[in-house]
Amino acid sequence: MKKQMLSAALVALLAAPVLAQNLAVVNGKPVPSSRVKALQQQVEASGRPVTPEILAQIKEQVIAREVFMQEAKKRGLDASDDFKTQIELARQSILINQLRTEFQKKNPVTDAEIKAEYDKFVAANGGKEYRARHILVEKEDEAKALIADIKKGGNFEDLAKKASKDPGSGANGGDLDWAAADSYVPDFSNAMVKLAKGQMTDAPVKSQFGFHIIRMDDVREAQLPKLDEVKPQISQQLEQQKLSTFQEGLIKKAKIQ
Repeated sequence: MKKQMLSAALVALLAAPVLAQNLAVVNGKPVPSSRVKALQQQVEASGRPVTPEILAQIKEQVIAREVFMQEAKKRGLDASDDFKTQIELARQSILINQLRTEFQKKNPVTDAEIKAEYDKFVAANGGKEYRARHILVEKEDEAKALIADIKKGGNFEDLAKKASKDPGSGANGGDLDWAAADSYVPDFSNAMVKLAKGQMTDAPVKSQFGFHIIRMDDVREAQLPKLDEVKPQISQQLEQQKLSTFQEGLIKKAKIQ
């Protein structure tokens, strides 16, 4: 009797580590706990916290997957050509993702690279911004008449709401908000930048859209975001650029017949 009790205790002791490594046993087949860990890591990588409730759902999903896989194998689905093709495509995707991850780990974007890219952005987008209003009409004579009305005391904003053919700014009294000069067509911007604050064009300005009456409301230095505000976006952009260059280089070096 004592020998039987000792034997049972020994079996239980030896089995304990094995059970700890498995989430469950489904139809006699152990389901390793490593599957739970793998799915948990995927959830965490997406930025979601793994709460006890989420962990319980993951465990249920792992067990359900095992049940479904066993049934699929019973039906011989794992022997089909379509299954084998899908497995190969999945294998390729995993390997490629591993290659990308390894490259990015070994070639991280540095703070110096981010600063250099930010400086390029500032150089390209710096300068002055203009807040102008305009009234757009089809005919030059109509524009001249409006200019005369404004000079006699007519309200620019009210006339823009009534007469401007620009649906975007017309409803706002001709307001074009803050923008760089190169945001507009050359004929418009060339006339606009010559105006002093509060000044209006004396003659209609012709562009491909019609005839404009332009008034300069204000001028300021371009308001650009600080480096810290755009650092994550710049880093992501540079990471993608490095990865694209790496991939393109591999394709160019490959012997493709």
